[in-house]
Amino acid sequence: MKKFLLIFCAVFAVLAVGCGNIAANGDESDHADSAVLDLTRPIHPPANFAGKRVLVAFFSRTGENFEVGVIEKGNTHIVAEQIAEITHADKIFEIQTVTPYPADYQEMTKVAKEEKASSARPLLATHMEDMAAYDVIFLGYPIWYQDLPMPVYTFLESYDFTGKTIIPFCTGSGNAMSGMEEEIPHFAKGAQMEKGFGIQGKFVHNNPDQAKLEVANWLSTLGYTN
Repeated sequence: MKKFLLIFCAVFAVLAVGCGNIAANGDESDHADSAVLDLTRPIHPPANFAGKRVLVAFFSRTGENFEVGVIEKGNTHIVAEQIAEITHADKIFEIQTVTPYPADYQEMTKVAKEEKASSARPLLATHMEDMAAYDVIFLGYPIWYQDLPMPVYTFLESYDFTGKTIIPFCTGSGNAMSGMEEEIPHFAKGAQMEKGFGIQGKFVHNNPDQAKLEVANWLSTLGYTN
């Protein structure tokens, strides 16, 4: 009997740890099944955005990504395109570095960790020649070491954001932002901030249509309506 009880307890412990890991990684049933905005009908911007030009700028990464394997389009890239489509943004712009990040996930994390430790400002291969023409900037990025990737700081420090509104969005291992987005105005000269949005990268990759509903729900909190 004692041997049986020991085996039972061991099996129960394994199951408990397994369930704990699943809960910690996020339950996809928590995601929205419908959107406040009707995506089949015209969508209107908030009153304070009326007549303003909208830019969706993002940094994303292909290659091997956390929990989704090798991908040809980054998770943040997917969300950026969804935001641009729903808001009828005037332009979408990808922040790219002169030196690409390693395709291997572990190698990339080493580089990212070193850049964060040194507050590096990687050189960018792309530049917005007409930044002055945009009033509202949706700014997207993956969370790296609970922070914005260093190339995003390069982007923020490259322009004058006086009178512009930045709205951050990010992908990560969970459904929340890291908190570092609150520091964006310290690097983007003159920028004002609106409420940001965080979503699990794995969920975006595996369920892009449902992720789009979550994006729509967030946009409705900013004042977008049908």
